Order: sequence, then structure tokens, then C-alpha cells
Amino acid sequence: MIKKMIFGGVVLCTLCNVSIAQNKKNSKDQKPATSTKSDVMKKTPSGVEYSFFKDDPNPKTIQEGSVVKMHIRTVISDSVMFDTYKMNNNEPIEQPMSKQFIGAFWEGFTMCGPGDSVMLQLPIDSAFKDAGGLPPFAKSGDKVKWYLKIFSVKSKEEAEADRVKASKSQNEIDDKLIREYIKEKNLKTLKTASGIYYVIDKTGNGKHAVATDKVKVHYKGYKMDGSQFDSSYDRNQPIDFPLSGVIRGWTEGIPLFEEGGKGTLIIPSSLAYGTNPPPGSNIKANEVLLFDVELLEILK
Repeated sequence: MIKKMIFGGVVLCTLCNVSIAQNKKNSKDQKPATSTKSDVMKKTPSGVEYSFFKDDPNPKTIQEGSVVKMHIRTVISDSVMFDTYKMNNNEPIEQPMSKQFIGAFWEGFTMCGPGDSVMLQLPIDSAFKDAGGLPPFAKSGDKVKWYLKIFSVKSKEEAEADRVKASKSQNEIDDKLIREYIKEKNLKTLKTASGIYYVIDKTGNGKHAVATDKVKVHYKGYKMDGSQFDSSYDRNQPIDFPLSGVIRGWTEGIPLFEEGGKGTLIIPSSLAYGTNPPPGSNIKANEVLLFDVELLEILK
């Protein structure tokens, strides 16, 4: 239940290795538009080729430390390797920027600002020169293309202030929805200081896990409309994991149950996936999640 989105050469290589078979199969359907307003590629001093779909008059404000809200689609040869339109429920991502993080494409990013749509291109040998080698399916001479759509560019301080403000507002929305759900379902719940509501259906042996423990659980995850998104019961296989490596709602919520106990967690979105739900899931941004949980064993 952990998700990271990184675009540098090394991680792009990993993404490619994981998804190449499926992406090659679907690449014809996933190809982005390839004609820009000029169809003439220009080149930066560092060698990044670029062509704008839309060159907005807003200032070109991406710089070291900027937090950029954007869509990004990465294409190698004719295969789509990374696509936030498909991987992030069609929601743009918000990503801190740095030259070290972006790598060889950095100069292309600094030419962009809010409202811009652009295609950046580099030979794969240049794009992966610091990645320890090319992806196994690629060959020297292939082109790496990044299709960017920029929504906003903020300083680190502005982004954090907006996050705190949005989080407070979303927490109020979530809490109201949860309370209405509890009333409708006639649940007898308890609430933590952080905003997790929970129901104890069965007590256990009195032992509680702590955030540094590893545990084994059975669970079913579903949304407030009842639609299920995951279940270890369906797989007939409990899972074990360190509590430090999952969403905060589980890190805080699982220790509420005794070993051998069971119940339900109702987790506000800020303690679940917030604005970045897992790629390919039916979970939406800022969605309250529920988990029926059975704490089978504290593994330590």
C-alpha cells in the first residue's frame, strides 16, 4: 500500500522492465498526439529537443525546488512506459523538481510554466547515460519522449501552505461523511485523535502491536458505497507486513485491535491515499476508505 512516482532515468528503467509486455501490447492504443502547432523540433543548448503543443504566455517558472502539478506521459520508441493519465486515475501529480531528480531533461523543464503543453525528446543514450545502461528492450538510437502538461508551479513554501489548507478542509469534509455513514449504518464507533473511526467486533488476547512491529492480517477494503477494492479473504491468503510500511491509517489503526481480534477501520482520506490513489485501482482522490480487519498475529 505504498506508492511512489519518480521519473528519472534509473526509475524509468525499472518501470519499463515491469510493464513492457503490457505496454507494448497496447502501445498503438496509447500513443499520444504527435503533431504540435509547428511540427518543428527546436533544441536547447544541452541538446533537449522540444516542441510546444501550447506555449502559454505565463512566466516560465520551473526551477530548482519548484513543486509542479502536471500530467506526464513517457514514450520509448513506440511504447508508452509511464502515463499519469492512466496510472493515476486521470489525476495530475504534484512533484518537487530538481536537476538531479529530472536528469538530462532538466533544461526542457525549465522552459515550461503553468498552462504549457510540450513534448521533450532525447536520444535514449543521453537520457539513460547515468542509469547504468539501457532498458533491455531498447536499442541505441531510440528516442525517449516526455509529453508534459503543466497545471501549476509553486514554491516549496506555497505548496506546503496549500497542502495544509486543503488537508484541513478535506478532513472536515471526510469527518462529516463518516459521521453520516455511521449514523446510517447504526454503528457503535470509537474515534482516535487523528480522525480514524473504528469498531471492535471481537477482542483478542490483550496484546497490541506497535508501529515498529510486523503483523499478519486478513482484511477486506471497500468504499463508502460498498464497492470493494481489495481483499485477502478473496485470495484466501492473509498478508504480513511491517506497520511502518503501509498507509498511516493502518500504521495507527491496526494497533487498536488486540492480537486475535477483529473489527473495522474507517479511515479519512488524509490517512489513506489522499490525492494520490494507487495506479489502476478504483480508489479516487480524497476518498474515505473502510477496512474489515482481523489481526491474526503480531510477528514482531
